[in-house]
Amino acid sequence: MREVLARSVERFGSNIAFTLKLKDGSYRDITYIRYYEDLRCLGEAMIATGLAGQTIGIIGKNSYAWFLAHLANQFSGGISVMLDKDAPYNEFVSNLVRTETTAVFYDVKERDMVLKAMASGETKLAHAIPLYECEGETDIFDLLEQGKEIIGSGAEPEIDKVVLDPDRVSHYFFTSGTTSLSKIVMLSQWNISYNTLNMCDVEPFWPTDTTIMLLPYHHTFGSGGQWVMLASGIRTVYCDGLKYLQKNLKEYGVTFFVGVPLLVEAMYSKIMKTAEKEGLTGRINTFSKVVRNLNKIHIDIRRNVFKSVLDALGGKLRFIIIGASAADPKVVQAFNDFGVFCIQGYGLTETSPVLIAEQPGYQRLGSIGVPMKGVEIDLVDKDENGVGEIIARAENVMKGYLNDPEATAAVIKDGWFYTGDLAYRDKDGFYFITGRKKNVIVLHNGKNVSPEELESMVDKFPYQLENIVLGVPNNGDEKDSVITLKLVYDPNHEMLAGKSREEIEAIVNADVDKLNDSVQLYKRIKRVYITDEPMEKTSTGKVKKYIELEKILAAEQK
Repeated sequence: MREVLARSVERFGSNIAFTLKLKDGSYRDITYIRYYEDLRCLGEAMIATGLAGQTIGIIGKNSYAWFLAHLANQFSGGISVMLDKDAPYNEFVSNLVRTETTAVFYDVKERDMVLKAMASGETKLAHAIPLYECEGETDIFDLLEQGKEIIGSGAEPEIDKVVLDPDRVSHYFFTSGTTSLSKIVMLSQWNISYNTLNMCDVEPFWPTDTTIMLLPYHHTFGSGGQWVMLASGIRTVYCDGLKYLQKNLKEYGVTFFVGVPLLVEAMYSKIMKTAEKEGLTGRINTFSKVVRNLNKIHIDIRRNVFKSVLDALGGKLRFIIIGASAADPKVVQAFNDFGVFCIQGYGLTETSPVLIAEQPGYQRLGSIGVPMKGVEIDLVDKDENGVGEIIARAENVMKGYLNDPEATAAVIKDGWFYTGDLAYRDKDGFYFITGRKKNVIVLHNGKNVSPEELESMVDKFPYQLENIVLGVPNNGDEKDSVITLKLVYDPNHEMLAGKSREEIEAIVNADVDKLNDSVQLYKRIKRVYITDEPMEKTSTGKVKKYIELEKILAAEQK
C-alpha cells in the first residue's frame, strides 16, 4: 500500500486528495504530497510512542482523521481493526476481545463506549486516541505534531525503515451478518492493493474526478473505494448527512460516487416525484427512449436533453458504481439514459471486495457484469437452468477467518473461494445473480424456493418500502418451512393513507393472492406480516434476516 500511494504522489502530487469543511464553514484542501507527509508524520509518532505494529481499532464516522489513522497504522506495520460505529456495546466489546485489540482511535460519539470498554477489564485495550481535538488528552493531531517535530529534527525517519510484508495479515474486517453473526475476515495489503489496481485498470476513474465518500470506511466497499480514489489521483469530499447530499453534490462539483442501491434508488425516486409534480413524467419517458435509440448509432445527446435532471444532481455527476446488493435495473437504466454512467459490481468482504463488475463496453441490464481483470470465476453444482454457486480464484481472496479454521475450510477449497451466491452466466459471459445459497428455502417436499424471486415480485407493490421472504419453521419444525413474507409499507402512500390496520392488511393480502396466482403452487406465500417500522439493517443497507426471523418467531409464540 505504501508503494501504491508513493506512485500516486509521484503522478498526482499537486492534485487535491481531500477537501475538508471546517467548523466555520471554510474549506481546507490537502494535496497528495501533504497527505503523504501527514501519514509519515503520524506513523513516526506511532513508532515513537510504542503504538507501531499493534492491533489497532478505528471507529467513528468517515473523516480525514479516520483514514489517516488507518493508513499510518498500515505504514508502521500494524493490523487495522475496522469497527462498526453503529454496533451495540456488547458486540463492540466482543469484537475487541476476539481481535485482541490493544489500542483504538475513536470519534467523539464513540468516546463513552470506548472508555467504558477500556475500564471494564474485559479487553486488552491500553490506549484510546481521539480522532478529534481533545483538550487534556493526546489526540491524533497531537501525535501528528509530534511526528512533524521528530522528522523535522533532521534524524533519519524510522517510518521509512519499516519493512512491510505485503502478504501478512494487516486488516480485520467483520462480515455483514445478515443471516448469522459476523466472522472476522483477515486481509493483507496485497489483497486490497491487487483489487485496487485491477479496478483502476478497467473502470473510468479520472484524476480530475471529485468523489463524495458515502459508504462507511469500516466496510471493505467503503475503505476499498477510498483506496481506489487515492490510487487514481481523485479528490475526496465528505457528506454533511444524506439529507444534505443534493446540496453537497453541487457544492463540491461531485463527478463520481460509490453507493448502495437504497441510496441511488432514493435519488431516482426524488427525481421522478419532482417530474410528476411538474407534469414532466411523460416527457422523461419519451426522451429516454429517444436518447437510447440515438446511442445505438453513436449519437449522444443525453446530457443536453436531461440537463435539468443533471443540474439537480449538482451538474457534474458522470459516474456511479452500485454495490453491496442488487439494484433495480429500471433505476440503473434511467441514470444511464440521463447521461450518468451507472454500473453494478459484485463482491464480498472476503474478496477485498470486487470480483465481478460492469465495465465500459461490458454492460447488460440486470447483470453484475463480467469478471474483473485477474479474477477467475466459475459456477458449480448447476441446476437444470444453469444456476450454480459462484466460486472465485484470485489474489484478492482473503487469508481466512480469524481463529476459525473450520469456517475457512468450508469456503476455501483447492484454492477456490465458495461465495454462497447463486448465479447464471449468459452466452456472452455476463453474470446474473439469482439469490443466496443460504437463503434458499427447502420445503418439506424437497422443493427449493429462491426468496429473492418472490421479493422482486413484491417490490412491485406500489406502497411497499422493503420486504423479505423467509422460510419460517412450521410449529418449530426446522424441516418444515413455511414461505413467509414480511412487508414494510408506506402509511402515507395514496393507496393506504387514512386506512385502518385491518384495511391495509386486506389490501396487502389481496395483492399477495394475485402474486400467488402467477407462481407455481409450491412457491406460494403462505403467511404475511406487515409493519410500518423499518427492518434492522447492516451499515450497507442489507436487512439482517436472522434478526427479522427471530422477531417473527417471537410474534408467533405470543
